[in-house]
Amino acid sequence: MPTTTSTSSSFSSAASSSGNRQADVFSRLASSDPEVKLKALREVKNQIIGNRTKKLSFLKLGAVPAIASALSDSECNSILVQSAAALGSFACGFEAGVQAVLDAGVFPLLLRLLTSSDEKVVDAGARSLRMIFQSNQAPKYDFLQEKNMKFLFSLLNSENENVSGLGASIIAHACGTTVQQQVLCDAGVLEKLVILLDGSLSQREACLESLATVLKNNPEAVSRFVGLEAGRYLSSVTELTKDRYPRTRLLSCLCLVVIYNTSPSYFLNMGTKSSLVTTLLELLNDHGQSGDDAALGLSSLIAEKEDLQKLAYEANAIKNIVDILKTGSELHPKRLQGLFLSLAELCSKLEDCRCSFLSLEMLDLLVNALRHKNADVRTAACICFRNAARSVKNLSAGRFTNDHVMLPLVQLLHDPSSSVEVAVLGALSNIVLDFSSPKSTFIEYGGIKQLIELSKSMDPNARCSALRALRNLMFLADNKRKELFYSEVKAQGFVSLISDPEPTVQEQALALLRNLVDGCINSIEFVFDEDGLILDTVGKQLRKSPQAHMAIQGMYVLTNVASGTELHKEAVMQQLFPQPQAESNNFMLKFLQSHESQLRSATVWTIINLISPSSPGAHDRHVKLRDEGIIPQLKNMVNDACLDVKIRIRTVLSQSMSFGDN
Repeated sequence: MPTTTSTSSSFSSAASSSGNRQADVFSRLASSDPEVKLKALREVKNQIIGNRTKKLSFLKLGAVPAIASALSDSECNSILVQSAAALGSFACGFEAGVQAVLDAGVFPLLLRLLTSSDEKVVDAGARSLRMIFQSNQAPKYDFLQEKNMKFLFSLLNSENENVSGLGASIIAHACGTTVQQQVLCDAGVLEKLVILLDGSLSQREACLESLATVLKNNPEAVSRFVGLEAGRYLSSVTELTKDRYPRTRLLSCLCLVVIYNTSPSYFLNMGTKSSLVTTLLELLNDHGQSGDDAALGLSSLIAEKEDLQKLAYEANAIKNIVDILKTGSELHPKRLQGLFLSLAELCSKLEDCRCSFLSLEMLDLLVNALRHKNADVRTAACICFRNAARSVKNLSAGRFTNDHVMLPLVQLLHDPSSSVEVAVLGALSNIVLDFSSPKSTFIEYGGIKQLIELSKSMDPNARCSALRALRNLMFLADNKRKELFYSEVKAQGFVSLISDPEPTVQEQALALLRNLVDGCINSIEFVFDEDGLILDTVGKQLRKSPQAHMAIQGMYVLTNVASGTELHKEAVMQQLFPQPQAESNNFMLKFLQSHESQLRSATVWTIINLISPSSPGAHDRHVKLRDEGIIPQLKNMVNDACLDVKIRIRTVLSQSMSFGDN
């Protein structure tokens, strides 16, 4: 009777056999016989090319130190070539491999190969180093040191395409500051790089990456590049967007995106913009790295640019992206991030894009992305939610407030990544504007408590974003929701927020307070808790000559409080003109003379509420304001440049006339 073998046992046997073969190859790396060692090096290289699993297996065996030893000890050119090639294969697209290669101390050994008289050895060393320089773990080069600059130019001047390409790769990896860009440009790097545009495929691609790095956010560098031979090389890069190779098309597009984002004046031709958008959209369908990078390139290109967003929308970008997301295949996190960011940018300004996006049943895909293991993908999905939720139509339809959407969003408030936290706070800031019921799922899931916790975060961006979400949550909220919020934060908590060391956080805290005290008389009472501690803190902040945006929110707090009872109005007067008088420095006059029209408007509005003729103490308050020079100042502002301010001033002067002040 024939024996049978289960699938699992067959798999186990195959895995064991593979492991034995790898162990055998590894043992031969240490052979004293050059031929045996050379054959083992070739086997390792051939087995690990494009195979992350086998790379990891050989790493665990300690293959990299063994290969490093072969590279260090041998004088045989064939062994040097195969050792360098194997090390480059370990480093190619595999961060653990890069780390192992660097830890083995082979970097200087590979550099030494570049001085060999054997062209194959030089080639192998350069290729391996280029693989390493694709990683962020590669050593940084200080271009400010003369010896490093000389070394760089020796590479760029080499007739060996891999060596000159290595020089370009080093620039792409190590040039990260404006100073470095300037030093490289002054040394003539641009002139050297553009020569590579006419070189081999490898040289062109290395050149395009380096150019993008040197030109990024540097208008002077862009101007130099565009000026080379009367724009010939800009035309060359533009022409390469039509190249037969996807990677070349992608890199030329990314280079143009950098130039456009840095100096838009060089892209006045709508046809060039349209072609760039179309090419990037086509590259999204590439299944390799080019497709991954194209997604981020597209999002960078259309960011904050309504004209390009319209071009992308008209080119059916939303449907194309959604179709890719719906393929069901597992996409690289980098591609997912870029696709969601592109969708987010498309939805940032155009209502048609938002409606089209949501009509394609994207919410499930977005919700799934909120749970992705990669933080960048979760962040991008949150940004997408934030921009899609700018649609009043879709907010009103309750598209974002059901449990299916709300639960994962609230859960992300506990995310270990600060970028995810800030992004989800941005999404919730928009979505909470739709909460019409105090029994919303957001509140039931503990959203308010978590926002308050995040308002105490060590990260000022998280504090600011949490307060912005709370501010929107309190916008036109009923008293029940306000009481629920205040019961968690209390007066002391508010004082801490208003006194935050970051001006942007102070501004959001005051904006939140402004919404909290807006509405009925009961709402105003919050600032009088603990003997008016919150109101006193607002007054102190306003007397410190704060930044205009913070002062605007502070004055609107006083405006809302002054809309209340006589007690409330008198409390505001005490903040405006405290005793002793010298402490005030009459900040009201400063605000009325501000260049910020919103600050002038908020200040005048406060005065309107203080001297409303129907209030018993209005006359006395008017006298005080007149004696302090406020009313005379308003008379000098009757022709204010801002229409809103002008109208409010006329209201004040009309009120003044009722008190006999002409």
